[in-house]
Amino acid sequence: MDVDAWKSQLRKGAAELAVLALLDEEQRSGIGLLDALGEHPEIGLSDGSIYPLLNRLEREGRISGAWATPESGGRGQKIYRLTRTGRAALTQMRAAWAGFRDQLSTLVGDE
Repeated sequence: MDVDAWKSQLRKGAAELAVLALLDEEQRSGIGLLDALGEHPEIGLSDGSIYPLLNRLEREGRISGAWATPESGGRGQKIYRLTRTGRAALTQMRAAWAGFRDQLSTLVGDE
């Protein structure tokens, strides 16, 4: 069995929920999201996967992004925040996740 392929599918399904939950805590740049997700290596989002996800979430109206230039000059960053639509989606996703997690835990025998 290819456990890595299976884990990759788990990550794809959880990526949107993880990003929306982090943006519910505070506004963040793409790098800021990657840093926060780095504290949870099993989620496994990379810069190659986060930016397409952020673009899709922005197109769908779940997040909005605005360019911010640092006071010291230098290169700006796009800062993302959760929209009202995104917050509503996150609420629904959290409820769906809780039900899924609980039922799967029962099936596989997690305590």
